[in-house]
Amino acid sequence: MGKKKYKKQLLNTLKALGKSEHLILENMTDLMLKGELKKSKIEFKNGDTFSFKDNIFDYSEDKNIRKLAKLRREMLITMNKIVAKNEFKDKEIKFLS
Repeated sequence: MGKKKYKKQLLNTLKALGKSEHLILENMTDLMLKGELKKSKIEFKNGDTFSFKDNIFDYSEDKNIRKLAKLRREMLITMNKIVAKNEFKDKEIKFLS
């Protein structure tokens, strides 16, 4: 495999990992909203916003949410290491921002 094809494949892999990371975050948030926040009788109306720090998932009562949070964190670390070691140009990895 040539160097350009290798780099292109690596970028495609990073894109796929980025999409997967985003889906994991959405699903963890949904699980918490349907579980723990509902149990606490916290309700949201259409148009309400909810902000939180990532570590909120580490303190979840649900062990599956905690495991997903750990997986997501490891994915982000791995993605950052790949980016750091491969000297990508900013425009090549702007999809990660």
